[in-house]
Amino acid sequence: MQKNISLRLLPADAANNGAIKQHIAQNTGKNIADITGFYILKKSVDARGRTAWVNLTLKVFIDEPFTERAIEKISFQDVHHSKNTVIVIGAGPAGLFAALKLIELGIKPVVLERGKDVRARRRDLALLNKEGVINSESNYCFGEGGAGTYSDGKLYTRSTKRGNVNRILNAFVQFGAEEKILYESHPHIGTNKLPGIIAAMREQVTGCGGQILFEKKVTDFIIENNVIKGVKTYDATTVYGDAVILATGHSARDIFELLHHKNILLEAKSFALGVRIEHPQALIDGIQYHCNVDNKGSLERNEYLPPASYSLVEQVNNKGVFSFCMCPGGIIAPAATNEGELVVNGWSPSKRNNPYANSGMVVTVENRDLMDLKDLPGYKKYIHSPLALMYFQSWIEKKAFTEGGGKFVAPAQAMVDFCNNKVSAKLPGCSYVPGVHSINLQNVLPSFIYTALQQGFKAFGKKMHGYYTNEAIVVATESRTSSPVRIPRDAETLQHPQINNLYPCGEGAGYAGGIVSAAMDGERVAERIAIKLHV
Repeated sequence: MQKNISLRLLPADAANNGAIKQHIAQNTGKNIADITGFYILKKSVDARGRTAWVNLTLKVFIDEPFTERAIEKISFQDVHHSKNTVIVIGAGPAGLFAALKLIELGIKPVVLERGKDVRARRRDLALLNKEGVINSESNYCFGEGGAGTYSDGKLYTRSTKRGNVNRILNAFVQFGAEEKILYESHPHIGTNKLPGIIAAMREQVTGCGGQILFEKKVTDFIIENNVIKGVKTYDATTVYGDAVILATGHSARDIFELLHHKNILLEAKSFALGVRIEHPQALIDGIQYHCNVDNKGSLERNEYLPPASYSLVEQVNNKGVFSFCMCPGGIIAPAATNEGELVVNGWSPSKRNNPYANSGMVVTVENRDLMDLKDLPGYKKYIHSPLALMYFQSWIEKKAFTEGGGKFVAPAQAMVDFCNNKVSAKLPGCSYVPGVHSINLQNVLPSFIYTALQQGFKAFGKKMHGYYTNEAIVVATESRTSSPVRIPRDAETLQHPQINNLYPCGEGAGYAGGIVSAAMDGERVAERIAIKLHV
């Protein structure tokens, strides 16, 4: 007999297979010897009360042989001699999963990636962190795997209506991720493990006859009679294909400008902007798990509980203030793509064992918010442009770089000082390797962002007692939460309404908000192309 059961266990019991079997026996009225095995279907931590509990949903085998969890593996075709070729611009989650889906459907993908492969990319990241020197084509946003590769691999999504989430998670397991991502409530791979998984995906694409070409920045589109025929790259290479998938990510500003220059329809899209907030992980554990933390930072967190996370949201003056990409046991990283612009992001390794917890804390920005910004240089000429919010985003990043003093040192304040408009005499410890510089962040953030964050932090301190503290550091600027531009497409065909065979895709085009949703969007676009090509 097979049966699904739910258990609510103390963390120590949830980590012990023998204890789990005892609870299964009690739940089913069977002897332990009758329980031949089980595997986890869902797992979550409930820390709302004084005692933290682990909720488990299990597939239990009773009086019959135990069968391991079946991993649904994708079968890929040999496309060396495919009659159809599709160009995929960008090797982030959307582009990679589009390429894999094309191969599954018997179509040859040619992936053009402006950055480097994951191994070479790592050297450029080290140079950025240690010496403040940026490669504009190889950084935390550009390169194999896209921004997701070094943003710690969060796989949680609310976009369940956009595609088959379980299929995407199973694909990650097929390429080397741990099975636990299939059942954890907030699955996470870890920045240290993602590069190997991305490399395995690349080997699958190339092994089946697809191509992935690195350092191939697209600089022009070949369009005839409103039909895209191919693309040109910076090194004068011309690539032709039956369709073009545009999966360039949210930071490819040059692509947005190219489209605009060619009078190809674009739309301004709201995005979110703010800061990274970082606390000692021990402090967040103490708040969330109600455990004690002494004055040396030691804590009594149950060893079977993961480092605590949080999710916060508040409405301030009809604006949403919310946490974004929360990283327990994580690192704040420099995520700019150009010299002279400062962007920060966060990531965690698979064990989430660093001493700090960081999160983006951002405010929704719409075009109408910018109407009263008198000090935005030359903004009036952009006010009605679909690129208006992109230029605003860049302007804020340039101010942050200048206020930090250069070499990607980030401007920062302690949290309470931030809310009191006070330059911090001393900044708390921080994981950001290039370093931080104490200023008043009013010099960086526009007032509607700054004041909303001030009120938001105070409100969050009432929801999480101890959160509002000068032990927390506020680091500017978190500005690449999503694309500030949308590339429109038909709801059914997924083609651009103006350019035939051009398929905007993923986060950069405005149709995804993370690794899983981008991957699902890549698959959807590939499927529509196959339908059009009658494959």
